[in-house]
Amino acid sequence: MDKVSLVIILLAALLIPLIMAKFKINSLPTAVMEIIVGIVIGPSVFNFVNTSDLISQLSTIGVIVLLFLSGLEIDFSLFKKRRTALTPLEQKNAVNTPKYSPVRLSVYAYSTIIVLSLLLAAAFKVSGLFSDFWLAAILFGTISLGIVIAALKEQELLSKAFGQTILLISVFGELVPMMGLTLYASVYGSNSQSLWLLLLILAVAALLLLRFKPFFRFYQNINKSTTQLDIRLAFFLIVTMVTVAESVGAENILGAFVAGIVLKLLNPSETTRERLDAIGYGFFIPIFFITTGVDLNLRTLLTSGKTLLLIPLFFLAYMVAKIGGYWVLKLRFKQANALAGTALTATTMTMVLAVLRVAKSMKTITSDQSGAFLLAALLTCVISPLIFNKFYSAEKEDLVKTAVHFIGANLSTVPVAQQLRKGWYDVSMYTNHPENYQTYHAQVPVTLMENFTAQDLQDHGVFDTDILVLGHIDAERNYELAKAAKAYGVRRIIVRFEDRNVLNEHEDELRELGVEVYNTPEANITLLRALIESPSTLLLLNDTENSIYEVRVLNHLYTDVQIKNLQFAQDITISQVIRNRKLIAPNGNTTIMYGDRLIFTGNKQTAAQIRQALATAN
Repeated sequence: MDKVSLVIILLAALLIPLIMAKFKINSLPTAVMEIIVGIVIGPSVFNFVNTSDLISQLSTIGVIVLLFLSGLEIDFSLFKKRRTALTPLEQKNAVNTPKYSPVRLSVYAYSTIIVLSLLLAAAFKVSGLFSDFWLAAILFGTISLGIVIAALKEQELLSKAFGQTILLISVFGELVPMMGLTLYASVYGSNSQSLWLLLLILAVAALLLLRFKPFFRFYQNINKSTTQLDIRLAFFLIVTMVTVAESVGAENILGAFVAGIVLKLLNPSETTRERLDAIGYGFFIPIFFITTGVDLNLRTLLTSGKTLLLIPLFFLAYMVAKIGGYWVLKLRFKQANALAGTALTATTMTMVLAVLRVAKSMKTITSDQSGAFLLAALLTCVISPLIFNKFYSAEKEDLVKTAVHFIGANLSTVPVAQQLRKGWYDVSMYTNHPENYQTYHAQVPVTLMENFTAQDLQDHGVFDTDILVLGHIDAERNYELAKAAKAYGVRRIIVRFEDRNVLNEHEDELRELGVEVYNTPEANITLLRALIESPSTLLLLNDTENSIYEVRVLNHLYTDVQIKNLQFAQDITISQVIRNRKLIAPNGNTTIMYGDRLIFTGNKQTAAQIRQALATAN
C-alpha cells in the first residue's frame, strides 16, 4: 500500500504541470496546486493516498531541499556597498529616488511587518483565540520566497529596482522567521540544548565556506558526467549542516537553509543551480507539497466551529501584517505597484509549513489550529498573486531608452545615429564645427559647442549617457576624452581612430580601461575581404530589413532551452554561440546556456525586441 500511495503521488506530480499548461492556469503557483491536489487525493475527498513512514521520510527530505534551495536564491550582491549606487545618467534622470535604494526600502518594509506581527499576535492572545504569542508572531511575519521569486521571474522583474526590493523583503520574510523559529524551539522545546550551541552552526558554516572556497575554481577541469562533483558537494553541505543543527537542538530546516547560503557564497555556476533545481523540484519538493495536502483532513477541520472562525481571522492577520509595506513602497514606486508589491509579500506557505511542522512536534499547537493556519496561508497564495498580476505595470524608470551620445557629426557618425533613433535608443550628437551643424542638424539632433574639452562636455551633460561614441576626426582628442569619460563613470565608450600610429600608442591603455576602439581603414579592409570571400555579405549589408545582432543571454526564461524550442526561433537565425570564449557552431538541438553570447540575424523590427528580451536579467 505504501508503494501504491507513492506511485499515485508521483503520478500527480507529473500530471499537475501538464494540466496547468494545457488549461493555461497561470494565476496559481504550482506548489499551491500540488497542495490542493493532495487534499483531493487524500482523506479529505477520495482517500486514495495515506501517508506512511516512507512517504513521511521523503516529505521531510523535500522540505529540507526546499529550504536549501531557498538559501541558494538569496542574492548577496544586493547587500554590498557600492562606491556609487547609480551611474551619472541614472543620477541625472532619477527624481527623489536615489536615497531609497532596494536595501533601505526592504529594511523599512520588513520592520513594519515585524511590528504589525507582534501587535496581531498580542491581539490574538488577549482575545483568547490563540494563546502562543511568539509562535503567532513568527507565523504572521513569514513570506513565501519561492512563490515571490516565481511571480517576479514571470514578469521579468528580478533585474529591476522594484523586483529587487520585493525580493529582499521576501528574503527577510524567510530569514527572520527562520531565526525566530530556531530561538523559539531552543527556549520552549523539551529536547533543546543551550542557546550558545547555536553558534556552532555558524562556525561550521564558516569553516565549510573557507574550506571549499577554491572548489568551483578548478572542479570544471576534472568534472565528469559520472562524478558530478558540484552536486556531491551540495548534498555533503546539506547533510553536514542538518546533522550539526539537529545535534545542537536546532531544527533541520535551519541547517538546510544555512547550507544553501554557504553554497551560494561559493559562487556555483548556473548549470549547477539548474541541476539542483531539477533534483529538488523534479522529485523531492512535489512529494512534500502533495503530502502536505494529504495530511490536511478537511472533513475533520471544517466540522470544528473554532477552526472555521480562525481561518478567515488568520488570513486577515497574514494580509494585515504586510500592509505597512504599502506606504514604504510608495516612497519610490507608483501607488498601483506599491499595492501589487504589498499583496505579493503577503503570500506565505513555505515557512508556515516548516513552522507548523516544528510546532506540532513540540506539541505547542493543536491539529485544528495548525490546519487553520495552513488553510489561511493557502488562501494568501491564491489571492495575493491575483492582486499582484492585476495591478502591476512597468515603472517609468524601467522604460527609459538606452542613451547614446555622439561626439563629432560627420559622414561616419550621422547615418548610424539616424538608424539608431528608429530603435530603442535616445540619440544626441555634439559638434564644434558650425558647418557640420548647418549640414546635419535637420537630420539628427545636433548640439553646437564652442569647445570639446572634458570639462565643457561634463558641464553640458554629454557624459551623462549609457554609451559614448567618440567619432571626432582628431584621434588625440578622442583619446583624452575617452580617459576623462571613463573617470567620470560612463559605462561604455567607443572610440574612433583614423591614425593607426596614434592607436598603436594608446590601444593597450584604453583596452585595459575597458574602452572599445576601432580603426576605420582596418574596418574597410576587413569588409572588403569579407566581400571577396563571402559575396553574400554585401546582400546582408545592403538589406534594409535585416541586420546582424549580438546579445548576451541573461534571461533565465531562455536558458537550458534548445534553439529549435525558442518561441521566436522562426524569426531569427543564430549563426554563432560564444560560450566561455569558445565559438560553437549551433544547430536546432544546441541548448542555450546562461551567459552565452548569441550572434544572429533577423528583421530589424522584431530582432531588437528579441535582443532586449534575451538580455533582460531575470
